[in-house]
Amino acid sequence: MSMDYFQYLRKERMPHIWCPGCGHGTIMKSILRAIDKLKWNKDDVVVVSGIGCSSRTPGYLDFNTLHTTHGRALAFATGVKFANPKLRVVVVSGDGDAMAIGGNHFIHACRRNIEITLIVFNNNIYGMTGGQASPTTFTGARGTTAPYGAIEQPFDVCALAQGSGATFVARALDLDAVAMDRIILAALQNKGFSVVDAWSQCTTYFGRQNKWGDASEMMDRYKALTYNVKLADKMTPEEKAGKYPVGILHQVQRPEFCEEYDKLCARVQGK
Repeated sequence: MSMDYFQYLRKERMPHIWCPGCGHGTIMKSILRAIDKLKWNKDDVVVVSGIGCSSRTPGYLDFNTLHTTHGRALAFATGVKFANPKLRVVVVSGDGDAMAIGGNHFIHACRRNIEITLIVFNNNIYGMTGGQASPTTFTGARGTTAPYGAIEQPFDVCALAQGSGATFVARALDLDAVAMDRIILAALQNKGFSVVDAWSQCTTYFGRQNKWGDASEMMDRYKALTYNVKLADKMTPEEKAGKYPVGILHQVQRPEFCEEYDKLCARVQGK
């Protein structure tokens, strides 16, 4: 049976304003399919964003939503979850929003292990604000602030998340919606801070500036830059060099922040 997406959308905000070929709509639909499968009450779901193309998402979704300031989505989301731990809090953030101005919030949310799911809509560029190079822009790739090519090494979102303490870390590509659905569903079910590095091609800025072609050509390029983590043990270091693993990369259990805070309060109060 096909899913009724409109039960989760603000119809008056349709159609969306994402560019043709952008993968953000694919990621948004994966989030909705996961929430629908979990049968979460819409009133219990909070979707938080900062600023950027990905941050248009809360405006389209019929949940409790917050469109916050640039880079501060995780700070707002932490406050929401801490005030009412029963809420299901999901943060959608671009690679610039999450990893640049929001980078400090990112590493401490991972360290804190508060039960929030962060979906990074990673298109390797600042899209909405003019095509500037972001922390995930590939070395040598062009942006409006790197017209001759970026000379810095890009952040690996997943490696940074794992190193900072996130208990669920995964990467998915919008070209494989089935895998994206599975990964986001698993992230939403994790008891702790979850990070999904969701790759989404930006045809308007990244694609044009770097002559990567249309959406289908960009998908082929991203596919060539990645490999299935399940095949990692069968691959040589040379085959994996310069490529990113895709799938669930890290999942562990450790105490969740809100529950630990409740234990602290009970201990202090002598209960």
